[in-house]
Amino acid sequence: MKKVVNVLSVTGFMFFGAIQSTFAQEAATESKTFHQELKQRFIEGGPEFMGIVLVALILGLAIAIERIIYLNMATTNTKKLVANVDEALSSGGVEAAKEVCRNSKGPVASIFYQGLDRVDEGVEAAEKAVVSYGGVQMGLLEKNVSWLSLFIALAPMLGFMGTVIGMIGAFDAIAVANDISPGVVAVGIKVALLTTVFGLIVAIILQIFYNYIVSKIDSIVNNMEDASIQLIDLLVKYKK
Repeated sequence: MKKVVNVLSVTGFMFFGAIQSTFAQEAATESKTFHQELKQRFIEGGPEFMGIVLVALILGLAIAIERIIYLNMATTNTKKLVANVDEALSSGGVEAAKEVCRNSKGPVASIFYQGLDRVDEGVEAAEKAVVSYGGVQMGLLEKNVSWLSLFIALAPMLGFMGTVIGMIGAFDAIAVANDISPGVVAVGIKVALLTTVFGLIVAIILQIFYNYIVSKIDSIVNNMEDASIQLIDLLVKYKK
């Protein structure tokens, strides 16, 4: 997680530095690429709030990428694992089944191992261990997801704050110039709208990742619960 955050942070600061370096340059041609247009709009929005929104995007993406990698690694073929455990119980007993779980990756294998480790105390003890350790694994799956939801909420709020400050600047310009002409207020209103747009863009990007991560967690949890029920059935059959 720390490595992902560091890499994305360096990338973000390099991007922000590139934006600052282009601030002093004039447009070489009238036709601009999307990247050039994006940098220009970012600069026009002001470094204060736009920089904070950019940091929110970088940190949010770091968390999202780390979670996606972790969840993909945690995804296992539960049907194959259950079949292997069943075969191991039939041929080699509990120790052989535990060895199968030790050689398998993912939360389901860890839950199976905890249940098999308590089977000598009875099926009920094994079931309690499966339920308890299932809660632990669920907490690991949901780790840092709340921070991602924080950045989703924070990005548009920062944009709206920039909007309010931009409007205040526009009214200050009116007061100083004692004139309400469009040229006086255009800069402040433009900054206000740009901060809102970028805040909403960041929130939309992170929301897409958040929904994918939540759906992935739900899928893994459902597989965990289904596999846990099958494990208890196997242990009941083994004990007979």
